[in-house]
Amino acid sequence: MHYQGNIIRPPSEANAIILQVTVGCSHNRCTFCGAYRAPEQQFQIKDDQIIAEDIAFAAQYCRRQKTVFLADGDALIIPQQRLLALCQQIRTKLPWVRRISLYANCRDILKRSAQEFTELKKAGVGRIYMGLESGHDPILKAIRKRTTADEMITAGRRVREADIFLSVTCLLGIGGRKFSQQHAEDTAAVLSKMRPSQIAVLTLMLLENTELGKAAAEGSFQLPDRVGLFEELRALLAVLEDFRCQFQANHASNYFTLDGRLPRDRDAFLATIDQALAGEMSLKPEGLRGL
Repeated sequence: MHYQGNIIRPPSEANAIILQVTVGCSHNRCTFCGAYRAPEQQFQIKDDQIIAEDIAFAAQYCRRQKTVFLADGDALIIPQQRLLALCQQIRTKLPWVRRISLYANCRDILKRSAQEFTELKKAGVGRIYMGLESGHDPILKAIRKRTTADEMITAGRRVREADIFLSVTCLLGIGGRKFSQQHAEDTAAVLSKMRPSQIAVLTLMLLENTELGKAAAEGSFQLPDRVGLFEELRALLAVLEDFRCQFQANHASNYFTLDGRLPRDRDAFLATIDQALAGEMSLKPEGLRGL
């Protein structure tokens, strides 16, 4: 495989064939993200010939893997006809693959019509991962997502209307101590209107090569402590409307794991968080947390 730079993938794609079709992220301005800052990860869509060679490699050596994840962080920026042709190539060369997945940002989703998502669904795209991070507009502006909560809702609904599995990421602590409660409540409100197939909760980890990491070092941004983060998670879950979805806080950045379904497991989740708040459960050591 012709991998270039850091390869980032969701936890649920651990066993997928990772096919790098873009390098880096076309936006690459989020103040909390340091994943694609290296010079060798300047954004580009990879050459079709290189992608074809990687598909041929997968055809020979990856016959046990049943899904394909299109890396890096921005595969949906590929023009529609080119992306459809890529999906067809995967289905032809890797006929045992049952699902194609990819990351997509809100702006790229909104550039596509409902019909185009239906086409992608028919072509084999079965799962899209979108970073909401927060439903609080001042936070979205501060972290330079260049989108609004209402636009996030519209984007999420567009994907779901095509019957594509939508996984939405939320980031505990991204509002700092100042906006912690608003972040929890507004994020729950956006999720309730969007109704994704899966909610994935991560915990902010401050990185030295990011604007937010530098702000924290200077004292202008204060990350909530563990209790604050747990209270934020509890507040989000407590006000989230009842709709069926997977709910997972099982990323390496989290202090403990929640993994189940809503609304079925809400009470169990809240009980686990209350145990953490009361100091009655073991938490992941800082040295084992990561991105």
